[in-house]
Amino acid sequence: MGTSAFTDKAAKAEVAGAIREIERVTAAEVVVAVRASSGHYRHTDYLVGFALSFAALLVFLFDSHEFSIDWMPLDSVFAFAIGTLLSASVPPLRRTLTSSRLMRANARVAARATFVDLAIGRTSGRTGILVYVSMFERSVEVVADVGIDAAVMGAPFTRAIAALDAALHRGPSLPRFAEALRALGPILSHTLPRRADDINELPDEPHA
Repeated sequence: MGTSAFTDKAAKAEVAGAIREIERVTAAEVVVAVRASSGHYRHTDYLVGFALSFAALLVFLFDSHEFSIDWMPLDSVFAFAIGTLLSASVPPLRRTLTSSRLMRANARVAARATFVDLAIGRTSGRTGILVYVSMFERSVEVVADVGIDAAVMGAPFTRAIAALDAALHRGPSLPRFAEALRALGPILSHTLPRRADDINELPDEPHA
């Protein structure tokens, strides 16, 4: 499932609807940001290219067929280019060969940068929450502002975040993601109920 499955018109409407449901019962301001990737991972592409180039060299040296020595360097470079392009063009292969710890770290750093870029920390009550969706890494990072950190700490909130992440990790699913997103509403409403004078300070439509 590509990024468009989370950012086309229908998907944006569903996510925006889920956010409005949450904000009807809580003073928290929820923002969803969807990104295709949080890192470049060129090293993985080069590793695949090197592996294919090395395999080609072994064939040239040890296969029973005769190969022209003059063409071996060029063929090796060509094999490297093919492997690099293959990795870059096939996300499942690239993801399989990339460290999950690195992908998680990249998503975490990108989520915090996005929190700042989208000015989520400028709400009047410092009650902004960023739900950062990284499609290639298949992970969700939740960044909460200082106004809600202490209020929402606990097992229910932790489980809700895990459910959001699972909606991507086991294969991106917009219905599962929207369901997990809506589950934040009752949890946040217990400690941050919506005020009578509450206004919507941040956009509901996903940022992509």
